Amino acid sequence: MPIPEDAYAVLEDIVGPDNISNEPIILDSYAWMWENELLTQDRSGFAARPGAVVLPGSTEEVQAIVKACNRYHIQFKPFSTGWVTLALASGDNVISLDLRRMDRILEIDTKNMFVVVEPYAIAAQVQAEVMKLGLNIHLEGAGANCSPLASATSLTGSGPDSLYQGRSNEVLLAVEWVMPNGDILRTGSLGSGSGWSCGEGPGPSLRGIFRGKTGASGCLGVFTKCALKLSPWPGPPEMEINGTIPAYNSPVPDNFRVYTLAFPSWENYADAYYRIYDAEIGYICHRQFSMLGEDLGPAFWKLYLDPTKSLDDLEEYTQKPEIKSLTEEMRNYSFQIILTGMIPGEIEYQDSVLDKILAELGGHKVKAMSEPEMEKFAFLYFVKLPSKHLNNVLGGGRQGTFAQRWSPDLVTDYGPLAIELMKTHQDRDGLVRSGGDSIMGPMSDTGGGGICAFEQFCHYARSNPESVEAARNFCEDARKLARRLEIGRGNEGDGTENMTKGQVQARLAASPQPHRFYWQWLIKKMLDPNNAADSKGYPTLEKLP
Repeated sequence: MPIPEDAYAVLEDIVGPDNISNEPIILDSYAWMWENELLTQDRSGFAARPGAVVLPGSTEEVQAIVKACNRYHIQFKPFSTGWVTLALASGDNVISLDLRRMDRILEIDTKNMFVVVEPYAIAAQVQAEVMKLGLNIHLEGAGANCSPLASATSLTGSGPDSLYQGRSNEVLLAVEWVMPNGDILRTGSLGSGSGWSCGEGPGPSLRGIFRGKTGASGCLGVFTKCALKLSPWPGPPEMEINGTIPAYNSPVPDNFRVYTLAFPSWENYADAYYRIYDAEIGYICHRQFSMLGEDLGPAFWKLYLDPTKSLDDLEEYTQKPEIKSLTEEMRNYSFQIILTGMIPGEIEYQDSVLDKILAELGGHKVKAMSEPEMEKFAFLYFVKLPSKHLNNVLGGGRQGTFAQRWSPDLVTDYGPLAIELMKTHQDRDGLVRSGGDSIMGPMSDTGGGGICAFEQFCHYARSNPESVEAARNFCEDARKLARRLEIGRGNEGDGTENMTKGQVQARLAASPQPHRFYWQWLIKKMLDPNNAADSKGYPTLEKLP
């Protein structure tokens, strides 16, 4: 049932009448998510309509809202930049707690190299400020429009810079946390009045408690502030932006190199990852330009740089002799890398190391992808991640397998099988015929290397129900393939938000490490006795098998 009128009045008193709504047209805007086209039964993309939308402006208002939810037995679901369906409320007894008014950068500590942010300080905003001071912040692969606080505290997030800067949960320091019962907990050094610089101790790390397996997805309260570790930025304080819609670019400084590398086989490709890990080179490493499909990707990127062209010209571009040659050169076994030198002479050293790796493994730098305009575009693309909308460009809709993580040799074992699976579905079903290899992902899923990640994207026509169904079938088959090869995401809770309780319990009980989800249930019970925090997206197992 919708939230009671007296509860609504209390919430309105907390935030003011301009910062709360239960108007259907407003609520519906918080119920749609691009992922849901493949998840909802009617393929509409609409999940449950929340009972109200509330926009707090401070930690104190968040705390008051959470306490009101406990008192009136309604639930809340925090909503930051809202990239995935897990950000949505699960029913009309749930308020969507939109944190967009809490968008400040509170502190930048250049000596200890951290930044303190609120939930809606997006990555692009933070990065622009810290770059002025010779620092950089990790940007997760979803793009610069996302909340780094949400990624670090509540979800997960590797990206092109993870080899050098780590993934989102690795850069998390101290946290201010409004727990599900309304108490405020300040973790690490912040809890002892010693500032934001340390996220651990004294005592056991609370990061494992509130993050769980891969983040609590807003199901264990609200994180209102956090400190994030920064890394050195050896580029200009303000990047010069040139070009025009859609392909802006930025000049490549002398101490940077931007390459696309190609190899003769998946084995050589995987060996290159290991060699780069061992050599400790690379500032940004990612497999990106394959995401639109091996048959269409190279043509698209070249077309994209010409503002006089549109997608209507794509087929013509694929027939150009130079594009055909580039397509074959980049097919299957290529990725992108950016090197940088922090001190004089280092960039030349890193470049020579990379050349040696390429010579030993039969790889090479793709000349056409190092032409000046492409080089400048790729530099801006990977450093600032401003163009992640391109993931959705073909066919109007896209979905991915999010994501196969393991050591490079095992993940590349998955590659050729996944490509053949994609080709089978493209030949049989209604997917966009872009070629079997649409696999992308970071060279490293963790700081320093060791684990990489693949995501395979399919593209479909949103207006065609058969094409939407084809995308759903492909993604499910791809996940089954990954589970069979034991290189899945390592989180058997993925997708359980759309299952019955019995189905969830059966899947988690059959997982290789069911105790992970059992402990998540115990923690949820302890921290949220009134079940005030919406549990959608937080898989728990109530009894060990």
